[in-house]
Amino acid sequence: MSFYISLSGIRAASSGLNVIGNNIANVSTTGFKQSRAEFEDVYSSSLIGASNTSIGEGVRLAKVSQLFEQGNITFTGNSLDLAVNGEGFFKVTDQNGASLFTRAGNFSVDRNGYVVNREGLFLNARTADANGNITGNLGPVKLDKTYSAPNPTSTLSANLNLDSRASATNASWFVDPVTGIPKPAGYNSVTSASVYDSLGNAHTMSLYYSKNAAPPDNTWTVRAMVDGVLVDDGAGKNTFTLAFKADGTYDAANSDTINLSWSPGGGAQPNQPIALDFTQSTQYGSSFAVNSLNQNGYTTGQVLDVNIDKKGIIFARYSNGQSRAIGQIMLAKFANQGGLQPVGNTAWAETYASGEPVVSEPGTGGLGLIQSGALEESNVDLTEQLVLMISAQRNFQANAQAVRTEDAVTQTIINLR
Repeated sequence: MSFYISLSGIRAASSGLNVIGNNIANVSTTGFKQSRAEFEDVYSSSLIGASNTSIGEGVRLAKVSQLFEQGNITFTGNSLDLAVNGEGFFKVTDQNGASLFTRAGNFSVDRNGYVVNREGLFLNARTADANGNITGNLGPVKLDKTYSAPNPTSTLSANLNLDSRASATNASWFVDPVTGIPKPAGYNSVTSASVYDSLGNAHTMSLYYSKNAAPPDNTWTVRAMVDGVLVDDGAGKNTFTLAFKADGTYDAANSDTINLSWSPGGGAQPNQPIALDFTQSTQYGSSFAVNSLNQNGYTTGQVLDVNIDKKGIIFARYSNGQSRAIGQIMLAKFANQGGLQPVGNTAWAETYASGEPVVSEPGTGGLGLIQSGALEESNVDLTEQLVLMISAQRNFQANAQAVRTEDAVTQTIINLR
């Protein structure tokens, strides 16, 4: 019987060495979680149970447990390298929608624009609508490399100061029929901004400000020209009044509401409405100045790069200068993460013992936060594993010595005459 007891010890020590060897082999594996061999003793069972003089029958491997302590986080500078700082797993799916869970966050973009890991599994996130609002739909993250739709200009806001000391010029307004350029004697100041049609083409809108003759001396006439063509409100009116109070602030009651109707041509949508807003403008006794001139249109664009914040929000930056949220990475947690089944490639599968995953946004429900441009290292402590390996080696040698001793005793009994 001693042979079998010692052999069980050898098998257990060998299993322990295998677990330690696997830990050491994966000391540099991103997102790897070390394992621990757990043993239990073996006793013979009978109807009356074991007596006080029962001798055990050795040892057996009861379980190989995984330890999910946090690994060190190292920074890489790649925005699609992601680390979970705290509890939680990234959810990834294959082509058929089967789910796995991982802590290895070295993601990249495949040829179709999907964010995938090294095995080609899709990173899952909640998608966003065209306005950047996160919806409730969970699915693969896709960075659309096609051109995004343009946004035609519909509003233009001007924050400027018109010089109250300026002389009246409105009566001299005149556009040269040859050049199509207004004569300088007909206006006091001019501002220009790019506006966009429905196809994303840029056009130059110039706003000309002409002071009206006194009295009153606190009104101005504004005219809009796009690509050298005077624009009206769709009903033929192309001169609009800006009025100011005695303190120099904008007088909305006596100013025109300016709603232009513009037909850019070239296949773009005709009669494009553009509302001009001068409510932030002033008329003070100082030089003409433009504080801001903002319009809400933009041309087509493509994704240049993405940034991911600690809550998992994915912000895309486009070539047209726009940026918006395109999704939010979710994290999964389990009631018993020790019950997860390791399936290789630094991934785990859900089991009955682990319970179903609870998927939520980072930083909620005990979940950790996401660190972009970083990866989580293996949580293997190499020094600790080397000490454990020495101990397991001693156990192996001791059990082997027990087998040798038992063999010597048996040989002695055989030699009795």
